[in-house]
Amino acid sequence: MSANLADPTARLEVVLVKGGRTKIRYPAELVRDDGVRVTVRALWAGSDVRDFGFVRFEPGDVFTEYYWRNRWYSVKEVRGADGSLKGWYCDITRPAVLRGAELVVEDLDLDLWRSADGSDVRRLDEDEFAESGLTERDPEAAAAAVAALGGLEELALGSGFGELLA
Repeated sequence: MSANLADPTARLEVVLVKGGRTKIRYPAELVRDDGVRVTVRALWAGSDVRDFGFVRFEPGDVFTEYYWRNRWYSVKEVRGADGSLKGWYCDITRPAVLRGAELVVEDLDLDLWRSADGSDVRRLDEDEFAESGLTERDPEAAAAAVAALGGLEELALGSGFGELLA
């Protein structure tokens, strides 16, 4: 499914894998697939509010999600049901794989948050990453994950994700 503009009726299942097991799967609308980056739009997949303290994800929130086949992360623009921008949630992942109507992404435990106004940029789940054993099991993947987090943090602290997501 590679095209400059996607069929607006095309649907995918985003499958997030963690530790070899499916963590979550949810339906998404395919917005664009240029052969390198896949963009989808989905409603918050949780059934309840998830309050992180610095942001709340809740039913009705809309996520525009950007996945790359050649990069070790995904970036999710998060908007409230009213269209207001909450910020960007970034997952450090192995490069995404599109298998038929499934977009499969392996979560590597590191995350980054950037608030809408850029005043709050924070690394998340570094403890989970350390406990995952990836550094010992697959040092090359661990190094790629840490480098991806650093690169995203640099963007987040600078001009933001505008150019990356254009």
